[in-house]
Amino acid sequence: MFYDRYDPKPAKDESGERLLAEEEGTPWSANEESSTKSCRGFANALSHMTALTLFFLVGSLFGFSWRGDLDGLCSAHTSHYSTVSKEVGIKYSPQQFNGSLLKENEFRQSAGPEVDAAWESLGVNYRSIKIPFEDAERSGLASDQVKINPKYGGGYPANVEGLHHLHCLNLLRQSLYYNYDYYHAKGQGPFVNDDYIVRRHVSHCLDILRQELMCTVDTGVLGQVWIYPENPEPYVDFNTQHRCKNFEDVRRWAEGNQLPLDPPPDFLEPPSEGDRIYDEMP
Repeated sequence: MFYDRYDPKPAKDESGERLLAEEEGTPWSANEESSTKSCRGFANALSHMTALTLFFLVGSLFGFSWRGDLDGLCSAHTSHYSTVSKEVGIKYSPQQFNGSLLKENEFRQSAGPEVDAAWESLGVNYRSIKIPFEDAERSGLASDQVKINPKYGGGYPANVEGLHHLHCLNLLRQSLYYNYDYYHAKGQGPFVNDDYIVRRHVSHCLDILRQELMCTVDTGVLGQVWIYPENPEPYVDFNTQHRCKNFEDVRRWAEGNQLPLDPPPDFLEPPSEGDRIYDEMP
């Protein structure tokens, strides 16, 4: 390979070089084979080094691109796709939980207008939003579910699940033994129904929250602190740090994308032939 680049010598010089090579004990054929192996080894090593370099370069590029939206990557991996996450853009930020046992806040007050307003501000009673047709399947909606009449833009009516969880938590609050009589007497919201339905509604909410908490189990830990200096006792510290989604952005988006308060009678498209219709509430 290396020697192919040299012009052949005249016959007498060639024979002289051959004799010299034979005297040195290194035939030309052996030199050619050794050089060929050496070049091949170098080429293989160079190929491997090039491949590794490209691998690390590509990996670095992907790493930089992912680093720019780790929040979106995390949300996509741990949450079901929905129009909400696409439109809002999920972000995570550190947040300190208020775990006080005795110091109450606006959400922990006894039944009354003030505490009701606090919970209402979280979006617990927001109306449905619209899921576009192109997002329906990825969002887990079946083609035979309730649709909006095309004359009103089409799509699927749906509720933001996280806000439904808060609605359920609010109902549990209203149903606490020291709050129940107040809301039962008002007869508004879930309490317009008879007691049988109210009880089923409450137990439905209880079990929905159970499943949600088990599905998204928090693996953080609760340490302990000392209380009462004169006679120290250990006490669980519930004031912990968390990484939280941007709830307020989700709430604002849901608020601004509610379906009409008083939709026209034909707002929903009637079921088509072949659409599934349940015999009772699923």
